[in-house]
Amino acid sequence: QVQLVESGGGLVQAGGSLRLSCAASGRTFSSAAMGWFRQAPGKEREFVAAINWSGSSIYYADSVKGRFTISRDNAKNTVYLQMNSLKPVDTAVYYCAARQGSFNGGNYYKQVVYNSWGQGTQVTVSS
Repeated sequence: QVQLVESGGGLVQAGGSLRLSCAASGRTFSSAAMGWFRQAPGKEREFVAAINWSGSSIYYADSVKGRFTISRDNAKNTVYLQMNSLKPVDTAVYYCAARQGSFNGGNYYKQVVYNSWGQGTQVTVSS
């Protein structure tokens, strides 16, 4: 399994930007599909963005489309989430997740298909 460590969270004002990083250990990162999820206080964890192993397929939740960008650098074993135009509703703990193999049948948004999870990083957006 891939071990994941997120970083880059913090406190930012509405309209600001943050870039989250997720560093992976293990030689299987380059073949893993990756996803970002978030969990706001009192709410269930939800899908944010996903990227396949090569970066050729990218998916976003409607709520972040046009504001967030997922990318990966396989040479650095790292996946990123660039978050722009942040809103208070984006406040949450952000988790990255890895799946060995490709997404099947559009299941990139389902938490159950991911094999490994990070511990999360807190993002707080003030109004």
